[in-house]
Amino acid sequence: MAAAIGKTKLHSGWLGTRDRDVTVTGVQLTTTHPPSLGPTSPWVEAVVPGTVLATLVKSKELLDPFYGLVNESIIDIADSGRQWYTFWYFTTFQCKLSGTQHLDLNFRGINYYAEVYLNGHKKDLPRGMFRRHSLDVTDIVRNGENLLAVVVYPPDHPGSIPPEGGQGGDHEIGKDVATQYVEGWDWMCPIRDRNTGIWDEVSIYVTGPVKIIDPHLVSTLYDNYKRAYLHATTELENRSTSVAECSLNIQVTTELEGNICLVEHLQTQHLSIPAGSRVQYTFPELFFYKPNLWWPNGMGKQSLYNVVITVDVKGYGESDMYSQLFGFRKIESHIDNATGGRLFKVNGQPIFIRGGNWILSDGLLRLSEKRYKTDVKFHADMNFNMIRCWGGGLAERPEFYHYCDIYGLLVWQEFWITGDVDGRGVPVSNPNGPLDHDLFMLCARDTVKLLRNHPSLALWVGGNEQVPPVDINKALKQDLRLHPHFEKSINGSGTSVENLKSVDPSQYLDGTRIYIQGSMWDGFANGKGDFSDGPYEIQNPEDFFEDDFYKYGFNPEVGSVGMPVAATIRATMPPEGWQIPLFKKASNDYEEAPNPIWEYHKYIPYSKPGKVRDQILLYGFPKDLDDFCLQAQLVNYIQYRALLEGWTSRMWSKYTGVLIWKTQNPWTGLRGQFYDHLLDQTAGFYGCRCAAEPIHVQLNLGTYFIEVVNTTSEELSDVAIEASVWDLDGTCPYYKVHENLSMLPKRTVPIAEMKYPKSRNPKPVYFLLLKLYHKSNFRIISRNFYWLHLSGGDYKLLEPYRKKRVPLKILSEVFIKGATYEMHMNVKNTSAKPQPKTLTYQNHFTPKLGDGDFDIHSVEPKPDVAEEKQGVGFLQKIYRHFTKETDGLRVAEINGSDVGVAFFLHFSVHAVKKDHKEGEDTRILPVHYTDNYFSLVPGESMPVKITFEVPPGVTPRVSLQGWNYHGAHRVH
Repeated sequence: MAAAIGKTKLHSGWLGTRDRDVTVTGVQLTTTHPPSLGPTSPWVEAVVPGTVLATLVKSKELLDPFYGLVNESIIDIADSGRQWYTFWYFTTFQCKLSGTQHLDLNFRGINYYAEVYLNGHKKDLPRGMFRRHSLDVTDIVRNGENLLAVVVYPPDHPGSIPPEGGQGGDHEIGKDVATQYVEGWDWMCPIRDRNTGIWDEVSIYVTGPVKIIDPHLVSTLYDNYKRAYLHATTELENRSTSVAECSLNIQVTTELEGNICLVEHLQTQHLSIPAGSRVQYTFPELFFYKPNLWWPNGMGKQSLYNVVITVDVKGYGESDMYSQLFGFRKIESHIDNATGGRLFKVNGQPIFIRGGNWILSDGLLRLSEKRYKTDVKFHADMNFNMIRCWGGGLAERPEFYHYCDIYGLLVWQEFWITGDVDGRGVPVSNPNGPLDHDLFMLCARDTVKLLRNHPSLALWVGGNEQVPPVDINKALKQDLRLHPHFEKSINGSGTSVENLKSVDPSQYLDGTRIYIQGSMWDGFANGKGDFSDGPYEIQNPEDFFEDDFYKYGFNPEVGSVGMPVAATIRATMPPEGWQIPLFKKASNDYEEAPNPIWEYHKYIPYSKPGKVRDQILLYGFPKDLDDFCLQAQLVNYIQYRALLEGWTSRMWSKYTGVLIWKTQNPWTGLRGQFYDHLLDQTAGFYGCRCAAEPIHVQLNLGTYFIEVVNTTSEELSDVAIEASVWDLDGTCPYYKVHENLSMLPKRTVPIAEMKYPKSRNPKPVYFLLLKLYHKSNFRIISRNFYWLHLSGGDYKLLEPYRKKRVPLKILSEVFIKGATYEMHMNVKNTSAKPQPKTLTYQNHFTPKLGDGDFDIHSVEPKPDVAEEKQGVGFLQKIYRHFTKETDGLRVAEINGSDVGVAFFLHFSVHAVKKDHKEGEDTRILPVHYTDNYFSLVPGESMPVKITFEVPPGVTPRVSLQGWNYHGAHRVH
């Protein structure tokens, strides 16, 4: 029986060892002397995809370089020489081809070049980290077991790390076409092997006589998006010795309820392909009426169609197949006259960009679809709508883009140029970029072909804080020039589909997305390439609202602090790393002196003497690590919520967008992150989630005006705002309802001043709860909780507040589907009944079932009028549609006799194991929470959904902690 057409990944069963330990040739390894594991064998289980260091860590030859100061004990390639990190990989695979089938051996990413041995035959993989390699091994593969060995060589110019570190080390890595962050940065330690290895997917691919190569899919839209056309061009290679009579098919389907697919289009074309030749074929365009559009996160659904292209060869049958999820959408951008910033539109609607900068998922390139899903969903959970893939990192992988398609994250993808390494750093190095410009362009063109069919990909950018060398920049501009239809569309005039027939847009390399030469050019930062992004340090929260905080319309990088929770510090550092900073008196303030391990992990302080008071010390001097990290979470929440609310306060009047530097770290770093390398969120994550809601109520910290932000395309009408102030005694000294409000789409509107600070005898520290709700049914649209102090004050009165014992009642129910748990929690502050004059007791949350991590099509209950009329409970409706195991509804109570706010509550999920070791990190990670680090006023309740996977043999428990809830209270 012949092999099935298609791809088989080779991601398991790999062995690896250093080149110096291999005493036979590659030919011998793949014929007479295959390696094996054993007590005297130098071969170990290898990580593929992954780097040399990833394998050495897995085999325990090296400790985790991201733990404590371990990286300092690992020899750097500059000291060891390149052979030390030259590495052999070996695996076997089974194959059975028929006489007319062909087999390709594919490497989607090698760093930096390699020799491949298959059954005693040698093939070379040339230089370049960002190029695909496809080897036709039909003539050397055999039916049955095949032996494969690969020796991978490091980059030619790995460089060295100066004693002072620096941005990109000595910049030598910039002479190669590879990741530049590997020589270290102000947020990253050096990677000792410079990411050498088989770092991306390896596969074998079976075809018949004709192979499909890199189809290009393009949509054009007309008549206010009622008419759409799908354009498709593909290359076809006939690898047989005779003319191939082909039937080329394209099928477009969309998924309905219950995994039922609707075929939207099915088209067949006939063509002949001469023997041994490669041809390009463009399908007649396919017409769609009112297609479901793909929208970014917060603007609508991410509707995707499955496009399948197959080729059948007469006398053979199906020869090859290509499948791709595709979204109909139109992305435009221009430099906005009002702000000078680049303004993006999707499907004709302006989109205010709120997103973050991304380096890569893991510094040892242990990339996986599962981790990518978590990474991208975290960004969607923060209500972000764009991710910038920074130029010193990766051209991100299709799996990353797949989840950006699914979750609605626009992607700004840069090529491999940075100002620090390529001509603008200290010292100035590589002013002409990489040594091999042809190789750079080969990698760039191949990257475009790999990623261009993803609807989430929004724009190409030449480099970070730099433009590519003149000839590369010119080539990129030419290769990525817009098709006339899209160029005219951006300029405000479209073209008819008839005018597209002469040059179909799918015949371009891309042709649909704008190319910007650098991250600070053409509508970003000051638009002229001057260093006008940033700042990258702690700020006074109110400063984000000041008119002079940032001068330009779109800031591609603004960063701040990023301290994780104490459990992460203990899990990633030895005890000497658990020492909190010393606070040294500096004039009228304090400066922080962190321990050496924190310094190595690039800790950024929470103070800026002379400009910003230490934000940690606003709450008092922390006693220990737990205290410090909890106070840091309070600051993280305020800092990042204020950053986004400050930008959104001036949406369209001053700004068109902002990207935070950064959203995460590819190692255990201590700055610029919303979740740590272990995948636990900081409170800043939830500050962003709050501030970046599509419809949001907020307090302008500069003017103390309450504002409503409506980023949607729908007008808000018949809504109201409830503003209530709660003091530390649990009373409500200020209460105001603003009724009969309407807000136009795409607007930020000031409503009224919050005047409590100007009242007679205001409390020095107080809580403010803002709720925007529908008047008709009291359904909450947006809820925002602040803790505030009077001007010039601090939060030290919150320290005695920790002794307040405010009672809570927690209802919970868990639904189990395989290893995945979904918990529905409802937390209520039972310290007092709501005051009759307030509306708190009438407001209610509408559950958003799509926030979980299950397949929405199989989980989300559909509207049922009968159920609504009968008042069927929320949990009952979930269970009816969820068809999973449940362990029933549980009630947990935390006793207390005080009346007041339940402050800064946060859930965590832990493993209950019989063999638990003292001090062991028991957290189950990652976990998706619909909210965390929240507070409840007396009588208020909040639903929270928690989703996670449980490792085999583990029982999960959910704990609740808070500012005035000490220890971990088990609630399920």
